[in-house]
Amino acid sequence: MLNESETIRYSRHLILKGFGSSAQSKLKNSRVLIIGAGGLGSPVIAYLAAAGVGHLTIIDDDRVELSNLQRQIVHGQNDIGHEKAISGAEFARAINSDIKTPPICRRVTDENSQNLMAPQDVIIEGTDRFSTRAMIAMNSQIAGRPLVSGAVSMFDGQLSVFAPHLLDEAGLAHPSFSCLYPEIPDDDDLPACEINGILGATTGIIGTLMAMEAIKLITGIGEPLIGRLLLYDGRAARFTELKYARK
Repeated sequence: MLNESETIRYSRHLILKGFGSSAQSKLKNSRVLIIGAGGLGSPVIAYLAAAGVGHLTIIDDDRVELSNLQRQIVHGQNDIGHEKAISGAEFARAINSDIKTPPICRRVTDENSQNLMAPQDVIIEGTDRFSTRAMIAMNSQIAGRPLVSGAVSMFDGQLSVFAPHLLDEAGLAHPSFSCLYPEIPDDDDLPACEINGILGATTGIIGTLMAMEAIKLITGIGEPLIGRLLLYDGRAARFTELKYARK
């Protein structure tokens, strides 16, 4: 049930046809793990906090640097040198004091991932190392939790949803991360944004779409990007969708 303050706060959701109080209550009772409070994690934190996700766990072992502020919008100049997880959690609570936002200032690993993922309804990752992304995907599959995964480079971005623990209409398992990426490239072969650069607004576009996918998964509204890779070309302002199947 929503209290009086929540009814006012989420009034635009409550009058939204096809959404309403039922979907809002699902958001209130949901738990989401956000891995990475950087460029992609920032809009995810902001929009899921504003949307009323009741429990947002934010994990990041990094600290805020001046060069982050061009795109990592949940952090400010006064946060430089502080832990990103704590800064992101404080930003979320400033938007919505009704939600819980426990920060975890450490890295997600094979050893701790299952304990982190098991209580969650949705996992969201916006990390910048392919090996880390693959590890998170494998562990979310083991935990039986849907994963919203996004990546950006220069002017471009992409995202998809992995839920191989769920079955499609034919009763077959949905494709996994390894179905889309059967070979894991070496991290050294994929230059980071410190080398190639990144347009800050690109992370906002992809991160906001990631938040949208999480809301769809939680509420059961719409069709998530399962088995579909959405590509964004910022310079051409063009979206392309690629379908992939289980292998």
